[in-house]
Amino acid sequence: MRSDPFSSLVSIIYLLIGLVVASSHAFFTNLNTVMPIVSAVLAVLLWPLVLLGVDLHLK
Repeated sequence: MRSDPFSSLVSIIYLLIGLVVASSHAFFTNLNTVMPIVSAVLAVLLWPLVLLGVDLHLK
């Protein structure tokens, strides 16, 4: 089973946009415990929600 190069490219672009959005919303500051790391991963994966104003900072 071979993966489609287009879907791989779309996945990479999606993750890159997620990294930019999460970075611009300060999800990569103070990554010294587990909860901020989980928040950052969620922000990267769910970046459209971050743009809509959903707060993914876990306490």
